[in-house]
Amino acid sequence: MNEYKDPLEERENLDEIELKVAESRNFFKSLFSSENFSAQKATTFIPFFVFMATLGIVYIANRHLAEDNVRKIDAVGREVKVLSWEYKTLKADLMQRSTQTEVAKRVDTLGLKELVEPPKKLIVETDK
Repeated sequence: MNEYKDPLEERENLDEIELKVAESRNFFKSLFSSENFSAQKATTFIPFFVFMATLGIVYIANRHLAEDNVRKIDAVGREVKVLSWEYKTLKADLMQRSTQTEVAKRVDTLGLKELVEPPKKLIVETDK
């Protein structure tokens, strides 16, 4: 639905906007004018500016510490992954080396041979 807008209302809206823009310009002019900005007023704001500067420094230092912690956590995470891979590799290698055939191959070089027949049980009779 198309409504008819009153040109008088539009003009009033434009006047209000222009008035707000003029007020904001006057605010900045009055803020930095010499009558509002004196040495005495400036000295009353020094503690506030020092406080704000200190907060800024603390904020920056906190950010640097947080980033350092994130980097350290990342590095430890990568190291854990590498050690986990190494553990799994060594475990698999040990499992492979401890099989009967691998042990037989390694012991053969020492002159020991694998038993082909089952072991015999010796019974010793003692006198009572």
